[in-house]
Amino acid sequence: MSAAGAAPAPGGVAVRLEGVAKTYETREGDSVPALEPTDLGIEPGQFVAIVGPSGCGKSTTLALIAGLLAPSAGRIVLDGEVVRRPHPRIGVVFQTDLLLYWRTVIDNILLPIEVKLGNPRDYARRAEQLLEQVGLQGFGGKYPGELSGGMRQRVAICRALIQEPGLLLMDEPFGALDALTREQMIVDLQAMWLSVRNTVLFITHSIDEAVFLSDRVLVMSPRPGRIDLDLAVELPRPRRWAVHTEPRFIDYTARIRRIFEAKGILTER
Repeated sequence: MSAAGAAPAPGGVAVRLEGVAKTYETREGDSVPALEPTDLGIEPGQFVAIVGPSGCGKSTTLALIAGLLAPSAGRIVLDGEVVRRPHPRIGVVFQTDLLLYWRTVIDNILLPIEVKLGNPRDYARRAEQLLEQVGLQGFGGKYPGELSGGMRQRVAICRALIQEPGLLLMDEPFGALDALTREQMIVDLQAMWLSVRNTVLFITHSIDEAVFLSDRVLVMSPRPGRIDLDLAVELPRPRRWAVHTEPRFIDYTARIRRIFEAKGILTER
């Protein structure tokens, strides 16, 4: 997904966690373990989802990989380089779009280029192509206040992709959307990822969403977080929404639910 005149998209990066743990210190001086020592490897171009209950360390794991937090123990390696600060090949999409209301849609998308490269005009055509890909052609001159929540989140995804990230980190990006918009965004994200094949780490509370999108689903336990299940999802792509009714899809979601039932997170009433 390269800008006009730019080099081809670099593809995904490899991610490795080696004994990574995180403990927070409270103002009272107490230690609160958020993530137990964790080893994890993600291959270049994999789409990996993390699913788990609130407070299990999902977002902490993402922030550690992004270089926004320092681990209390262990190290994180991206393509052989130890992460010590935010990495230039990482793009992040949060649950809220975080668009700047005084900038147009196009100017919001081009913001990372301004910050990192300083030549946004070279990427203007690519920004328009991304908008077309998410069904927002013609909206480049609008302001965030003129868009719906789903449209703003599409712009936020375009903003992350304009910099051609080898690793895309997504922290519950569809959590605030209504059900129909969320369904469309899931399908759109799959299509965009299939055209890029970069590495994606996707945080979600939704088991179905995780299985539909991912090559692997990591199931995390309640705090302090650890990976209780690393599930390979072997369903052909592109996946249609009807896959939800197929026996293998149902089996994958059932295996994840059984983990949560065993922990008392999901219970029959």
